[in-house]
Amino acid sequence: MDLVTLLKDYKQEIVEEAYQNFEPVKLHGYTKVGEERTKEKMCNLYNVLIECVENKTLIPVLNHTEKIAKERYSSGYDLHEIQTVINALEQSIWKRVFSEIEPEKYPEYLGLVSTVLGAGKDNLARTYVELASKIKVPTLNLQALFTGSEGDKAIKE
Repeated sequence: MDLVTLLKDYKQEIVEEAYQNFEPVKLHGYTKVGEERTKEKMCNLYNVLIECVENKTLIPVLNHTEKIAKERYSSGYDLHEIQTVINALEQSIWKRVFSEIEPEKYPEYLGLVSTVLGAGKDNLARTYVELASKIKVPTLNLQALFTGSEGDKAIKE
């Protein structure tokens, strides 16, 4: 089974599991809007993830997360609430990949999901912080801060 098929076939189960994973935390902003609306928001992001994976582009997730940041910020959500929901969705996708996909495809499939959602979370956080602080926040290249990262010459020597 390819990743797009898995994501489409298990959409409802993955969203439901993700919701159950963070629901006990009682995230204030999402508690206010209720279960049905929260799952609808999760499905919207999930559909964007599928579009990005299918077309190998990050543009839809960047546009969507900018919109999410603006909407959630103006509605009084905390940044950690939004990130928690995305992390729960990612965790549920990973679990489904591990249970349904052959191991040799893990690196590619998990890489695709993590790249899309990681770019989305980064963009969401930068947009949210810009709104909260009223300053422009650049993309940070943290690679140089960690020994052993892909760009670290020491690991090649």
